[in-house]
Amino acid sequence: MADLAALLEEAVGAEQVLVGEKIAEDYSHDEALGSAPVVPAAVVLPRNVDDVAAVLRVASEHNLAVTARGSGTGLSGAARPREGGIVVSFERMNKVLEIDTANQVAVVQPGVTLAELDEVTARHGLVYPVYPGEYSASLGGNVGTNAGGMRAVKYGVTRHQVLGVEAVLASGDVIRTGGRFVKGSTGYDLTQLIIGSEGTLALVTEATLRLYPRPAHRATVLAPFTTLEAVMAAVPLVVASGVGPLILEYIDTLTMSGMERQFGLDLGVPAEVKESALAYLVVALENAHEHRVEEDVEAVATQLADLGAIDVYVLPPGAATELIEAREKAFFLAKASGADDIVDVVVPRAAIAEFMTRVAALAQEHGTFTAGCGHAGDGNVHLSVFQKDAEVRSTFMRGLFQLGMSLGGAISGEHGIGLTKKKYFLELEDPVKVELMRRIKQAFDPANVLNPGTLFD
Repeated sequence: MADLAALLEEAVGAEQVLVGEKIAEDYSHDEALGSAPVVPAAVVLPRNVDDVAAVLRVASEHNLAVTARGSGTGLSGAARPREGGIVVSFERMNKVLEIDTANQVAVVQPGVTLAELDEVTARHGLVYPVYPGEYSASLGGNVGTNAGGMRAVKYGVTRHQVLGVEAVLASGDVIRTGGRFVKGSTGYDLTQLIIGSEGTLALVTEATLRLYPRPAHRATVLAPFTTLEAVMAAVPLVVASGVGPLILEYIDTLTMSGMERQFGLDLGVPAEVKESALAYLVVALENAHEHRVEEDVEAVATQLADLGAIDVYVLPPGAATELIEAREKAFFLAKASGADDIVDVVVPRAAIAEFMTRVAALAQEHGTFTAGCGHAGDGNVHLSVFQKDAEVRSTFMRGLFQLGMSLGGAISGEHGIGLTKKKYFLELEDPVKVELMRRIKQAFDPANVLNPGTLFD
């Protein structure tokens, strides 16, 4: 450890290196359930791209594992360090370098949080639309996992908003990909290859992001239904109606009840309606013009009533904000309730109803309890899994992922594979595709120092 500290201090300066008791417990894990923390041999706090390059040259020369870390809010274990390895924490590379209003882009360092970027863009009447549910999350982490969130139904996910990156390869070489343009057909798209690679191909040190005009007006509609199937059947019809929802979420009644208790929600839903409801649909709308939001609200409310909603509520702004904030904290509610795992399977949105029906049967077969909510507008289902028997839970999870894939979906919609879903990914994914991914990893990182063990053994 003393030798490693000396190497890193020589490369970046002693004030940028933490070892021993200086390494806080928080650096040993992310928020993934069931992933045991690991204290790294060293934590490096780079100030710039040159520091990152210097660390990676040391790591490649001495075959040391390197794990990138943003805010540590990930749910896949991809930010958990390796024994004897190095954590590169981007907390000091946290500047919004530029807001280019003419091209509507932001240039940011990886340690910038979503909350910090939102504060800056708001002053320019612009918005970065990716909203993965945790505003303390860093942009670097979002790029690494291709974060999505509630606004994906309208704006897409991180890969749709990142126009280019500056990144450091394992060799210490620095590359720039993309730029301040939305069209490009010049060779392989390395930007998109790096996005979602969970720190296994390169470390992103700068990102160029698309921005949009910030709509001034917003409204939120809440519709309780007697069955989850009715909610899911309504989703593609709301999307097809042309109102362009900002958010289209489902919340099952158990999760809604937990949110009400935990966060003190009062949404004005009468007790008799709550007793009849088994699921809720949340539709948020936005527009630059108030009268257009009002027209869309009326259209959505009428449509949901026609589709069998028990009732339709247009929430006051304060209650709407509280509901969305509570929905963002659903993971922590599940964690506090003793959930053993969290899944984020994604299927085509028209297949959600069938998926949920078959999940209920699968859960009953394995004596497993599930509850949850999800981004119904883009087919991303979030389920909390309660099953203490690890073997039974593993069998259930494998069946859950197989089911999602058989309906045209994927194991993870936004959390990533990381360490926690790796075994299912390697068992269930097309082996030809997995082998191709391995060869890509080898091309980028021949010494296998970048987050080894993530995605692949």
